[in-house]
Amino acid sequence: MATLKTALIALTTAITVLAFSLSSQAAMNPNIEKALISICKSVTTNKIHKYKRTAKSYRLRDKTIALKVICNGQDIISFAESYGADKTAATLQRSLGKANIIDIAATEMLLVTFTE
Repeated sequence: MATLKTALIALTTAITVLAFSLSSQAAMNPNIEKALISICKSVTTNKIHKYKRTAKSYRLRDKTIALKVICNGQDIISFAESYGADKTAATLQRSLGKANIIDIAATEMLLVTFTE
């Protein structure tokens, strides 16, 4: 009885793991794949108006594209730069804005007193 219970638990676990792994390997929606390929191609042309028209046709914002699109294993800004498309890379970089890094530890003093 114990071996049957152990076998059922193992089988249930295996089926659950298999179900999750199969869904993560599912094929991409063809429309989304087409949109991403178009965006990647438009970035390599170094023509900002072509990139903007493509992004607008798929209703994608520059910041979303800059943060989330990967072309041939590179982020889209590096991908554009590797093709010599400096204008489109700069446009995408500007869409990210400027980042300010503040070291909180350096600006705040915390007083901690230990008593025994």
